[in-house]
Amino acid sequence: METTPRQLDTTDLEDRVRSMYEAVANFPHQEFHFETGRALAERLGYPPAGLDRIPHAAIESFAGVGYFHDLAAIRPGETVLDLGSGSGMDSFLAALDAGPSGAVIGVDMTPAQVRKARALAESFTAAAVSGTPPAAVDFREGRIEDPGVPDGSVDCVISNGVINLVPDKPRVFEAAARALKSGGRLVVADIVSAAQLPDNVTCDASLWAACIGGAMQQDSFLAAMEDAGFRVETVRPNDEYRFLSSRAVKATSKYGVSSISVAARLG
Repeated sequence: METTPRQLDTTDLEDRVRSMYEAVANFPHQEFHFETGRALAERLGYPPAGLDRIPHAAIESFAGVGYFHDLAAIRPGETVLDLGSGSGMDSFLAALDAGPSGAVIGVDMTPAQVRKARALAESFTAAAVSGTPPAAVDFREGRIEDPGVPDGSVDCVISNGVINLVPDKPRVFEAAARALKSGGRLVVADIVSAAQLPDNVTCDASLWAACIGGAMQQDSFLAAMEDAGFRVETVRPNDEYRFLSSRAVKATSKYGVSSISVAARLG
């Protein structure tokens, strides 16, 4: 007797992801299966001095999985695209580096996150109380597989803990490659696995929403970047990131699920 292969219910997945990150935006202090907030950011390596210059409410809703701004090395005047920008913490930090002649575009599919980030952006210049004025930040509702920016218009694409939530990861890397100028950088922190996850994990939308089910095997993740035209330059483990739920902890030990930061260059 043949059995029908299990398939991921992508509609259910999107609903779960939106619902979860709506709560992260609106109720950042409630308990999630992952950590949030400033203590997490500092443990991952975010310098406190930079965090002090951006809106506190953006840091409260931070749910990233690693630090990468040193790898991104954003320069004054550059245009940065943040895929899965959430409430804006990484976008605001990028804006400090890009300065008044630069620009930052944040794209996120959760309306509550976009609304919060836009509200915070209005007061961002006042919040950045010292140093060079930040770049303008534009938060847009959309999908990271199709961020809606002109081809060849961006110097650096960043993303933190979001690509694992997308079923078609190669499409995300291809979109990043189209958005970038020649020689542009893609710098991400995300969840990967040492071993290929079994179908009972990859087809479970609740485990995807928990940042486990969508973890791509690390070699395949890096190969998908290269297939999109990138040259991987740096792969760094984020040993300070930890999972909280028992299911996530079990997957970490069984399949080697972990966080890495990756820097790659187009061409």
